Amino acid sequence: MGQEISRCKTSVRRGHPNPVFKETFVFQVALFQLSDVTLMVAVYNRRNMKRKEMIGWLALGQNSSGEEEALHWQDMKESSNQQ
Repeated sequence: MGQEISRCKTSVRRGHPNPVFKETFVFQVALFQLSDVTLMVAVYNRRNMKRKEMIGWLALGQNSSGEEEALHWQDMKESSNQQ
């Protein structure tokens, strides 16, 4: 993969077995660069102060983690061209 450009974190949800995250992150990417970008999303569970465990991830963009993710990225690119 390429170089990491930016990183964001949600707030911590303690004591919630099924937390809901309704946070927005904005990444500045030029339209002409969208074909070259991969957005990585990882979800971690921290059981104690030292150890965190990745419990899920997905990738959108150039190196999408699956067909559904690739289609979603393509739809997003096409909708941005219509604006």
